[in-house]
Amino acid sequence: MSAAYVALEGGSVVEARCRAPGTSHGELVFTTAYTGYEESLTDPSYEEQVLTFSYPLIGNYGVREERFEDERVHPRAVVARELTDDVAQWLESEGVPAVDELDTRDLVGQIREGGAMKCGISAGPDASPEKAKEALADCPGMSDHTDIGSQVSVTQHETHSPDGAGDGPDVALVDCGAKGSIVESLLERDATVHVLPYDVTPEEVADLEPDVLFVSNGPGDPANFEAAQSLVSEFVGEVPLAGICLGQQIVARALGGTTEKMAFGHRGVNQPVRDLRSDKVVMTTQNHGYTVADPGPELDVTQVNVNDDTAEGLESDDLQVLTRQYHPEANPGPHDTLGFFDNVVEMATDERRTPVAAD
Repeated sequence: MSAAYVALEGGSVVEARCRAPGTSHGELVFTTAYTGYEESLTDPSYEEQVLTFSYPLIGNYGVREERFEDERVHPRAVVARELTDDVAQWLESEGVPAVDELDTRDLVGQIREGGAMKCGISAGPDASPEKAKEALADCPGMSDHTDIGSQVSVTQHETHSPDGAGDGPDVALVDCGAKGSIVESLLERDATVHVLPYDVTPEEVADLEPDVLFVSNGPGDPANFEAAQSLVSEFVGEVPLAGICLGQQIVARALGGTTEKMAFGHRGVNQPVRDLRSDKVVMTTQNHGYTVADPGPELDVTQVNVNDDTAEGLESDDLQVLTRQYHPEANPGPHDTLGFFDNVVEMATDERRTPVAAD
Protein backbone atom coordinates (compact mmCIF):
# COMPACT_ATOMS: atom_id res chain seq x y z
CA MET A 1 0.00 0.00 0.00
CA SER A 2 0.99 3.64 -0.45
CA ALA A 3 2.60 5.87 2.13
CA ALA A 4 0.93 8.72 4.00
CA TYR A 5 2.17 11.70 6.00
CA VAL A 6 0.58 13.72 8.81
CA ALA A 7 2.09 17.18 9.33
CA LEU A 8 1.43 18.57 12.80
CA GLU A 9 1.17 22.20 13.86
CA GLY A 10 4.19 21.79 16.14
CA GLY A 11 6.41 21.14 13.12
CA SER A 12 6.78 17.35 13.14
CA VAL A 13 5.66 15.00 10.34
CA VAL A 14 4.43 11.48 11.14
CA GLU A 15 4.70 8.74 8.51
CA ALA A 16 1.78 6.34 8.16
CA ARG A 17 0.09 3.98 5.71
CA CYS A 18 -2.51 5.19 3.23
CA ARG A 19 -5.88 3.42 3.51
CA ALA A 20 -7.87 5.99 1.53
CA PRO A 21 -5.97 8.44 -0.70
CA GLY A 22 -6.20 12.21 -0.75
CA THR A 23 -4.89 15.47 0.66
CA SER A 24 -6.70 17.26 3.45
CA HIS A 25 -6.37 19.37 6.57
CA GLY A 26 -8.33 20.16 9.72
CA GLU A 27 -8.21 20.43 13.47
CA LEU A 28 -6.69 17.21 14.82
CA VAL A 29 -8.79 15.77 17.66
CA PHE A 30 -9.21 12.35 19.27
CA THR A 31 -12.04 10.23 20.59
CA THR A 32 -11.71 7.56 23.26
CA ALA A 33 -14.74 5.62 21.98
CA TYR A 34 -14.08 1.94 21.27
CA THR A 35 -17.48 1.30 19.68
CA GLY A 36 -19.74 3.54 17.63
CA TYR A 37 -17.17 4.42 14.96
CA GLU A 38 -19.91 4.60 12.31
CA GLU A 39 -21.84 7.07 14.46
CA SER A 40 -18.73 9.14 15.10
CA LEU A 41 -17.73 9.29 11.45
CA THR A 42 -21.19 10.51 10.41
CA ASP A 43 -21.58 13.01 13.26
CA PRO A 44 -21.84 16.55 11.79
CA SER A 45 -20.03 17.92 14.86
CA TYR A 46 -16.76 16.57 13.37
CA GLU A 47 -17.00 18.88 10.33
CA GLU A 48 -13.62 20.47 9.48
CA GLN A 49 -11.76 18.18 11.91
CA VAL A 50 -9.40 15.24 11.50
CA LEU A 51 -10.58 12.44 13.77
CA THR A 52 -8.07 10.21 15.54
CA PHE A 53 -9.34 7.03 17.21
CA SER A 54 -7.47 6.15 20.38
CA TYR A 55 -8.86 2.59 20.35
CA PRO A 56 -6.41 0.51 18.28
CA LEU A 57 -8.75 -1.41 15.93
CA ILE A 58 -11.54 0.40 14.09
CA GLY A 59 -14.01 -1.55 11.96
CA ASN A 60 -14.28 -4.89 13.71
CA TYR A 61 -18.07 -5.09 13.20
CA GLY A 62 -18.30 -3.75 9.68
CA VAL A 63 -20.20 -0.79 8.28
CA ARG A 64 -24.00 -0.60 8.40
CA GLU A 65 -25.97 2.39 7.14
CA GLU A 66 -28.68 2.03 9.79
CA ARG A 67 -26.10 3.19 12.34
CA PHE A 68 -25.31 6.44 10.51
CA GLU A 69 -26.14 9.77 12.13
CA ASP A 70 -26.12 11.60 8.79
CA GLU A 71 -25.90 10.78 5.10
CA ARG A 72 -22.17 11.41 4.78
CA VAL A 73 -18.84 11.22 6.60
CA HIS A 74 -17.99 14.56 8.23
CA PRO A 75 -14.34 14.49 9.40
CA ARG A 76 -11.95 15.86 6.78
CA ALA A 77 -9.70 12.82 7.35
CA VAL A 78 -9.41 9.80 9.65
CA VAL A 79 -6.44 8.48 11.64
CA ALA A 80 -6.23 5.11 13.45
CA ARG A 81 -3.73 2.51 14.58
CA GLU A 82 -5.47 -0.03 12.34
CA LEU A 83 -8.48 0.31 10.05
CA THR A 84 -10.27 -2.74 8.68
CA ASP A 85 -10.79 -3.02 4.93
CA ASP A 86 -14.54 -2.39 5.34
CA VAL A 87 -14.01 1.01 6.94
CA ALA A 88 -11.12 1.94 4.63
CA GLN A 89 -13.20 1.15 1.53
CA TRP A 90 -16.15 3.12 2.91
CA LEU A 91 -13.97 6.17 3.56
CA GLU A 92 -12.40 5.92 0.11
CA SER A 93 -15.86 5.78 -1.47
CA GLU A 94 -16.71 8.97 0.46
CA GLY A 95 -13.53 10.70 -0.73
CA VAL A 96 -12.21 11.01 2.82
CA PRO A 97 -8.47 10.39 3.27
CA ALA A 98 -7.62 7.77 5.88
CA VAL A 99 -4.31 6.62 7.35
CA ASP A 100 -3.20 3.95 9.81
CA GLU A 101 -0.12 2.07 11.02
CA LEU A 102 1.12 4.93 13.18
CA ASP A 103 1.49 5.31 16.93
CA THR A 104 -1.87 6.83 17.90
CA ARG A 105 -0.90 6.64 21.59
CA ASP A 106 1.86 9.16 20.92
CA LEU A 107 -0.46 11.29 18.78
CA VAL A 108 -3.14 11.39 21.48
CA GLY A 109 -0.47 12.24 24.03
CA GLN A 110 0.64 15.20 21.94
CA ILE A 111 -2.95 16.46 21.67
CA ARG A 112 -3.44 16.13 25.42
CA GLU A 113 -0.22 18.01 26.09
CA GLY A 114 -0.50 20.69 23.42
CA GLY A 115 -4.24 20.81 22.78
CA ALA A 116 -6.18 20.22 19.60
CA MET A 117 -3.96 21.33 16.73
CA LYS A 118 -4.04 21.99 13.03
CA CYS A 119 -2.73 19.24 10.79
CA GLY A 120 -2.24 18.45 7.12
CA ILE A 121 -2.50 15.00 5.55
CA SER A 122 -1.10 13.65 2.29
CA ALA A 123 -1.95 10.03 1.45
CA GLY A 124 -1.61 7.94 -1.70
CA PRO A 125 0.87 7.16 -4.49
CA ASP A 126 1.98 10.79 -4.82
CA ALA A 127 2.05 11.56 -1.09
CA SER A 128 4.97 13.44 0.40
CA PRO A 129 5.88 15.27 3.61
CA GLU A 130 5.99 18.51 1.60
CA LYS A 131 2.38 18.09 0.43
CA ALA A 132 1.26 17.40 4.00
CA LYS A 133 3.01 20.58 5.15
CA GLU A 134 1.37 22.57 2.34
CA ALA A 135 -2.04 21.27 3.44
CA LEU A 136 -1.22 22.28 7.02
CA ALA A 137 -0.25 25.78 5.91
CA ASP A 138 -3.70 26.21 4.32
CA CYS A 139 -5.58 25.02 7.42
CA PRO A 140 -7.76 27.65 9.16
CA GLY A 141 -8.54 27.55 12.87
CA MET A 142 -11.94 26.28 13.99
CA SER A 143 -13.16 29.73 15.00
CA ASP A 144 -12.25 31.00 11.51
CA HIS A 145 -15.00 28.82 10.00
CA THR A 146 -17.52 31.62 10.39
CA ASP A 147 -20.28 30.00 8.31
CA ILE A 148 -19.73 26.36 9.21
CA GLY A 149 -23.45 25.97 9.90
CA SER A 150 -24.17 26.18 6.17
CA GLN A 151 -22.05 23.06 5.63
CA VAL A 152 -24.10 20.84 7.95
CA SER A 153 -27.63 22.26 8.14
CA VAL A 154 -30.71 21.54 6.08
CA THR A 155 -31.45 24.27 3.55
CA GLN A 156 -35.21 24.20 3.94
CA HIS A 157 -37.88 23.21 6.45
CA GLU A 158 -38.35 19.44 6.85
CA THR A 159 -41.17 17.89 8.89
CA HIS A 160 -40.88 14.47 10.54
CA SER A 161 -44.06 12.95 11.95
CA PRO A 162 -44.30 10.12 14.50
CA ASP A 163 -45.81 6.75 13.66
CA GLY A 164 -48.43 7.10 16.39
CA ALA A 165 -51.37 9.44 16.81
CA GLY A 166 -49.13 12.48 16.56
CA ASP A 167 -50.79 14.30 19.45
CA GLY A 168 -47.46 15.05 21.11
CA PRO A 169 -45.70 18.42 21.05
CA ASP A 170 -44.50 20.30 17.98
CA VAL A 171 -40.73 20.73 18.22
CA ALA A 172 -38.92 23.40 16.22
CA LEU A 173 -35.43 21.89 15.89
CA VAL A 174 -32.81 24.42 14.76
CA ASP A 175 -30.40 22.30 12.74
CA CYS A 176 -26.87 23.49 13.46
CA GLY A 177 -25.60 20.02 12.54
CA ALA A 178 -28.19 17.79 14.21
CA LYS A 179 -27.57 14.08 14.63
CA GLY A 180 -30.32 11.86 13.26
CA SER A 181 -30.77 10.18 16.63
CA ILE A 182 -32.02 13.47 18.14
CA VAL A 183 -34.90 13.48 15.67
CA GLU A 184 -35.52 9.78 16.30
CA SER A 185 -35.56 10.26 20.08
CA LEU A 186 -38.21 12.97 19.77
CA LEU A 187 -40.30 10.95 17.31
CA GLU A 188 -40.26 8.00 19.71
CA ARG A 189 -41.95 10.31 22.23
CA ASP A 190 -44.74 11.15 19.77
CA ALA A 191 -43.38 14.60 18.92
CA THR A 192 -43.68 16.16 15.49
CA VAL A 193 -40.24 17.51 14.60
CA HIS A 194 -39.78 20.51 12.32
CA VAL A 195 -36.12 20.51 11.27
CA LEU A 196 -35.19 24.09 10.39
CA PRO A 197 -32.10 25.71 8.82
CA TYR A 198 -29.46 27.03 11.22
CA ASP A 199 -30.26 30.60 10.11
CA VAL A 200 -34.06 30.30 10.27
CA THR A 201 -35.81 33.60 11.00
CA PRO A 202 -37.96 34.33 14.06
CA GLU A 203 -40.94 34.90 11.76
CA GLU A 204 -40.63 31.40 10.28
CA VAL A 205 -40.48 29.86 13.75
CA ALA A 206 -43.43 31.91 14.99
CA ASP A 207 -45.53 30.68 12.05
CA LEU A 208 -45.08 27.11 13.31
CA GLU A 209 -46.39 27.96 16.79
CA PRO A 210 -44.02 25.38 18.34
CA ASP A 211 -44.41 23.91 21.81
CA VAL A 212 -40.64 23.91 22.28
CA LEU A 213 -37.65 25.45 20.53
CA PHE A 214 -34.73 22.99 20.40
CA VAL A 215 -31.19 24.01 19.36
CA SER A 216 -29.14 21.07 18.10
CA ASN A 217 -25.54 20.00 18.35
CA GLY A 218 -23.10 21.05 15.64
CA PRO A 219 -19.50 21.91 14.79
CA GLY A 220 -17.32 24.91 15.41
CA ASP A 221 -17.38 27.99 17.59
CA PRO A 222 -20.80 28.89 19.06
CA ALA A 223 -19.94 32.58 18.63
CA ASN A 224 -20.35 32.08 14.87
CA PHE A 225 -24.01 30.99 15.17
CA GLU A 226 -25.40 34.48 15.57
CA ALA A 227 -28.77 33.77 13.95
CA ALA A 228 -29.47 30.94 16.39
CA GLN A 229 -28.49 33.13 19.33
CA SER A 230 -30.87 35.85 18.14
CA LEU A 231 -33.61 33.25 17.80
CA VAL A 232 -33.15 32.12 21.40
CA SER A 233 -33.22 35.74 22.59
CA GLU A 234 -36.45 36.28 20.65
CA PHE A 235 -38.38 33.38 22.17
CA VAL A 236 -36.92 32.91 25.66
CA GLY A 237 -39.67 33.18 28.25
CA GLU A 238 -42.33 32.71 25.58
CA VAL A 239 -41.57 29.18 24.37
CA PRO A 240 -39.72 26.44 26.31
CA LEU A 241 -36.10 26.08 25.18
CA ALA A 242 -33.94 22.97 24.94
CA GLY A 243 -30.45 22.37 23.61
CA ILE A 244 -27.77 19.73 23.23
CA CYS A 245 -23.99 20.27 22.97
CA LEU A 246 -23.48 23.32 20.72
CA GLY A 247 -27.12 24.07 21.49
CA GLN A 248 -26.32 24.51 25.19
CA GLN A 249 -23.51 26.92 24.32
CA ILE A 250 -25.75 28.95 22.00
CA VAL A 251 -28.50 29.18 24.61
CA ALA A 252 -26.01 30.30 27.28
CA ARG A 253 -24.55 33.00 25.04
CA ALA A 254 -28.01 34.25 24.13
CA LEU A 255 -28.87 34.62 27.82
CA GLY A 256 -25.79 36.58 28.82
CA GLY A 257 -23.30 33.76 29.32
CA THR A 258 -19.87 33.19 27.78
CA THR A 259 -18.13 30.29 26.07
CA GLU A 260 -14.49 29.34 25.59
CA LYS A 261 -12.40 26.89 23.60
CA MET A 262 -11.18 23.85 25.50
CA ALA A 263 -7.63 22.51 25.29
CA PHE A 264 -8.57 19.21 23.66
CA GLY A 265 -12.30 18.91 24.30
CA HIS A 266 -14.46 16.01 25.38
CA ARG A 267 -14.88 13.26 22.80
CA GLY A 268 -15.80 9.73 23.78
CA VAL A 269 -18.41 7.49 25.36
CA ASN A 270 -17.09 7.41 28.91
CA GLN A 271 -17.39 10.97 30.24
CA PRO A 272 -18.67 10.98 33.86
CA VAL A 273 -21.24 13.66 34.74
CA ARG A 274 -22.52 14.48 38.23
CA ASP A 275 -25.97 15.89 38.88
CA LEU A 276 -25.59 18.54 41.58
CA ARG A 277 -29.08 17.97 43.02
CA SER A 278 -29.12 14.18 43.29
CA ASP A 279 -25.31 13.72 43.52
CA LYS A 280 -25.76 10.86 41.06
CA VAL A 281 -23.03 10.21 38.48
CA VAL A 282 -23.90 8.98 34.97
CA MET A 283 -21.72 8.03 32.02
CA THR A 284 -22.21 10.08 28.88
CA THR A 285 -21.18 10.38 25.25
CA GLN A 286 -19.65 13.72 24.27
CA ASN A 287 -18.17 15.47 21.27
CA HIS A 288 -17.30 19.14 21.71
CA GLY A 289 -14.31 21.46 21.72
CA TYR A 290 -16.01 24.51 23.26
CA THR A 291 -17.73 24.85 26.62
CA VAL A 292 -19.81 27.27 28.67
CA ALA A 293 -17.38 29.29 30.79
CA ASP A 294 -20.06 31.38 32.55
CA PRO A 295 -23.78 30.53 32.25
CA GLY A 296 -24.83 34.13 32.87
CA PRO A 297 -27.41 35.46 35.33
CA GLU A 298 -30.46 33.55 34.07
CA LEU A 299 -29.27 29.94 34.07
CA ASP A 300 -28.27 27.55 36.84
CA VAL A 301 -25.55 24.93 36.39
CA THR A 302 -27.22 21.66 37.42
CA GLN A 303 -24.68 19.12 36.16
CA VAL A 304 -20.88 19.15 35.92
CA ASN A 305 -18.16 17.01 34.41
CA VAL A 306 -16.48 14.94 37.12
CA ASN A 307 -13.05 15.30 35.50
CA ASP A 308 -12.85 19.08 35.04
CA ASP A 309 -16.03 20.63 36.54
CA THR A 310 -17.16 22.12 33.22
CA ALA A 311 -20.89 22.77 32.85
CA GLU A 312 -22.81 19.74 31.56
CA GLY A 313 -26.37 20.86 32.30
CA LEU A 314 -28.06 24.27 32.45
CA GLU A 315 -31.61 24.99 33.56
CA SER A 316 -34.08 27.73 34.40
CA ASP A 317 -37.47 26.84 35.84
CA ASP A 318 -38.75 30.39 35.43
CA LEU A 319 -37.80 30.61 31.75
CA GLN A 320 -38.38 26.90 31.04
CA VAL A 321 -34.90 26.21 29.72
CA LEU A 322 -33.27 22.77 29.75
CA THR A 323 -29.90 22.04 28.09
CA ARG A 324 -27.22 19.37 28.13
CA GLN A 325 -23.60 19.53 26.97
CA TYR A 326 -23.45 15.78 26.34
CA HIS A 327 -25.51 13.59 23.99
CA PRO A 328 -28.36 11.81 25.82
CA GLU A 329 -29.45 10.18 22.54
CA ALA A 330 -26.02 8.77 21.71
CA ASN A 331 -25.75 5.52 19.81
CA PRO A 332 -24.58 2.89 20.54
CA GLY A 333 -24.74 4.23 24.09
CA PRO A 334 -24.55 4.67 26.99
CA HIS A 335 -28.25 5.40 27.47
CA ASP A 336 -28.11 6.56 31.09
CA THR A 337 -29.57 9.98 30.26
CA LEU A 338 -32.32 9.32 27.69
CA GLY A 339 -34.77 10.72 30.26
CA PHE A 340 -33.69 14.17 29.05
CA PHE A 341 -36.05 13.80 26.09
CA ASP A 342 -38.89 12.80 28.41
CA ASN A 343 -38.24 15.99 30.36
CA VAL A 344 -38.22 18.09 27.18
CA VAL A 345 -41.53 16.64 26.03
CA GLU A 346 -43.00 17.11 29.51
CA MET A 347 -41.81 20.72 29.55
CA ALA A 348 -43.42 21.28 26.16
CA THR A 349 -46.76 19.66 26.98
CA ASP A 350 -47.34 20.74 30.59
CA GLU A 351 -48.85 23.94 29.32
CA ARG A 352 -49.46 24.23 25.58
CA ARG A 353 -48.42 27.64 24.44
CA THR A 354 -50.53 30.32 22.83
CA PRO A 355 -49.21 31.48 19.44
CA VAL A 356 -46.19 33.75 19.71
CA ALA A 357 -45.68 36.53 17.20
CA ALA A 358 -42.16 37.55 16.34
CA ASP A 359 -41.35 41.23 16.70
